Amino acid sequence: MILEVATLNIKKGQGLAFESAFKKAQKIISSMKGYISHELKKCVEQEDKYILLVNWETIGDHEIGFRKSTEYQEWKSLLHHFYEPFPIVEHYK
Repeated sequence: MILEVATLNIKKGQGLAFESAFKKAQKIISSMKGYISHELKKCVEQEDKYILLVNWETIGDHEIGFRKSTEYQEWKSLLHHFYEPFPIVEHYK
């Protein structure tokens, strides 16, 4: 199992809109091959900061299966305009 960890810095004041969009986007990621589970956590100290934790069966399920899919294009359109700067994404085993 691979854990994807993404640090998400959201544009100031856009947290609630991001959370609303994420509710839609999580349906996309949870339908992907190799997806196991995910959690979105809001930072206590910084209002517009989150971490996204996604468990995948393999790194390829994330890097290739998800990121190169047509579903990823919808994910991007829902979420990517909220990020400033673009998230740092790392994988752990």
